[in-house]
Amino acid sequence: MGTKKDPLSWLDQYAAERRAAGLRRALRPRPELDPMIDLASNDYLGLVDHPDVIAGAIDSIRRWGTGSTGSRLVTGTTAEHHDLERELAEFTGAETGLVFASGYAANLGVVTSLAGRGTLIVSDSNSHASLVDACRLSRARVVITPHGDVSAVQHVLRERTEERALVITDSVFSADGDLAPLAELHAVTRAADAVLVADEAHGIGVRGQGRGLVYELGLAGAEDLVITATLSKALASQGGVVLASGRVRDHLVDSARTFIFDTGLAPGAVGAARAALRVLQAEPERADAVLRNACRLAAATNAAKPESAVVSVVLGDAERAYAASLACAERGLRVGCFRPPSVPEGTSRLRLTARATLTDDDLDTIEAVLTEVLATVPS
Repeated sequence: MGTKKDPLSWLDQYAAERRAAGLRRALRPRPELDPMIDLASNDYLGLVDHPDVIAGAIDSIRRWGTGSTGSRLVTGTTAEHHDLERELAEFTGAETGLVFASGYAANLGVVTSLAGRGTLIVSDSNSHASLVDACRLSRARVVITPHGDVSAVQHVLRERTEERALVITDSVFSADGDLAPLAELHAVTRAADAVLVADEAHGIGVRGQGRGLVYELGLAGAEDLVITATLSKALASQGGVVLASGRVRDHLVDSARTFIFDTGLAPGAVGAARAALRVLQAEPERADAVLRNACRLAAATNAAKPESAVVSVVLGDAERAYAASLACAERGLRVGCFRPPSVPEGTSRLRLTARATLTDDDLDTIEAVLTEVLATVPS
């Protein structure tokens, strides 16, 4: 009998290749009392430790318990889930809302339920990974168009043979922070009798005084436009939501596998999101502060004027980007480090995210650290 082969030996080679390319990843728990200035999180409005948001989570847990106890269709829906859906829909100008356990699950649920065999999906090349995975699972024909290229989308829609079609895109792209041409995309989508799906994960809380880019552009409530979003960024909680017409909501309840078979969002997360939404409604100036602070970050790095909370500092080489992130950390500044597969080869970067609660002193320190690091990290 020969030597037994290790069926997972390929993992060692894969890990060695990633290590050599500077792409190995590691989990690093942050301390409870973190002294670092944070430019890596998606807590755009600075609400994750807001006393009202914490109180909202605690109150919901006291009333409903720590878990939702089941899927939304069995025991996992509380009155608060319905209240959150109604409040989010009213805030963003949508007809109805449907809460999922995560933004990723919301995107998978929408795309796989509205598409399938005999459907065309047209997706922006920079669409979020959750939308990419949704396309793969949909069994539809998928065409990837160049980033932000409305004419390419129009051409694909005109040439299609399928009866149904979806156009999918982020509203604010997570790596670069740029805006999708939503108004133009909606126009060509509507002309082709198709449906536009816009992921507002990075738009809610920042654009349109926090109501999102769809609202800002006057597209809210359109029957042929479906919004997805997350509660884990500006709303300082967890979970996802689909904002759409009642017909779409009903269809998702009947057919979205990530809704039907997943445990409902925990009550604490629902309560926190509702409380965060109330803070945003009472203090819309927080959204303005995010964009104002993003401009300060861009000026400190010679980046283009930002359109969202995200300021992307492209350094090219993965190892250089990682070294720059470590150098920032050594100086008390936490930044995001995006390397492949999060971004294309040769575009590794520092991803800086503005927060409404950054002080002038914070921004002065940030500017000094970034200026020093970017001048000294080897190219």
